[in-house]
Amino acid sequence: MESIRPALAKIRLAAPQRVYARPPLCQCLHTSAARGATPLPHPSVPGPPPETPQAQPSDAAQRVARKRRQADMMKQAREMRESYTPSNKPKSMLAKRFWKDVSVKETHGGLQVFLDHRPVRMPNKQILTVPASKPQLAAAIALEWDLLMSAQQALKNDYIPMTSLAARAIDIEAADKAGQTDIRNDILAYFMRVLSTDTLLCWAPEKVINDTLQDGKTLRQIQEEVAMGIIAYLQTHVFPGVEIKPTLDPNSIIPVEQPKMTQEVIRGWCAGLPAYELAGLERAVLASKSLLVSARLVHEWSEAFAQSRPAAEGSRFGINEAAEASSLEVKWQTVQWGEVEDTHDVQREDLRRQLGSAVVLVSGNAS
Repeated sequence: MESIRPALAKIRLAAPQRVYARPPLCQCLHTSAARGATPLPHPSVPGPPPETPQAQPSDAAQRVARKRRQADMMKQAREMRESYTPSNKPKSMLAKRFWKDVSVKETHGGLQVFLDHRPVRMPNKQILTVPASKPQLAAAIALEWDLLMSAQQALKNDYIPMTSLAARAIDIEAADKAGQTDIRNDILAYFMRVLSTDTLLCWAPEKVINDTLQDGKTLRQIQEEVAMGIIAYLQTHVFPGVEIKPTLDPNSIIPVEQPKMTQEVIRGWCAGLPAYELAGLERAVLASKSLLVSARLVHEWSEAFAQSRPAAEGSRFGINEAAEASSLEVKWQTVQWGEVEDTHDVQREDLRRQLGSAVVLVSGNAS
């Protein structure tokens, strides 16, 4: 073995050396060409992406027709449920209408609404009697009861809003005669809370990025124009000499408190209102979230201020003006972005309905 080792060494040296390749520093996984993402569902379709869908204003006649169809369907479903009701099941007296005719009669205390020969009563069993100078209020209450389909509907205030509003005024009047001030104090406290964040005094910021114009004016300019007209009337005829400031500073979101004298004057004016005017003002404030707009509306139509109210020049400040003044921002947004069907239109009509009920309550023959 020792003799052949030199020969084996020579053979290994003479043999060709194997070359081992070093692994590459990077490795290519595929060789396909990279392509950018496309927003189109089909890459083969050329052109830009489709435009953003715009809300199309619906026709008022179509909405009315659709709502009538829905009402007919609900009526048919109700009739079907009633037809499947077992005949031996006794029906409640509240499920049917026990009166035929509704009338308004004048009594020694005022006007009363009669269901056949029964007078309409309040929840405390007291006969509902409105002043003789308010025949339009009595007619509105009678119309509510004439439209009811059953006595059970009279248990819901949504079906008889004018009856509930008149009962509220009668309760305030009864509390005043009894020397009880709890109801008035609660109403006045609510008015002062609303005044601190009055809708009429909440304006948009002066500088808004990408602010748009409508009729050549910004939202803040429209709000200032409407507010200044109402404030000028109030400072002249209702709250003379008071200073009314905007709720928000141009560069702040913290509400600005009204001066103490302004609060005392406004509170004193509200505290001195008669019962029907106070109830009407409360309903208007609840609907509009604005004490100033509501005070302007009540002062314009109340028979209590018929002598002190200036002669109207042109059109009077009515329901439409009050509703628009208390919903300027909503109107601005709906014009810019579109109206949500069965939402914005319903809220707008409900606001006008509640403001109209306040006008009917406070007005009379002298107004």
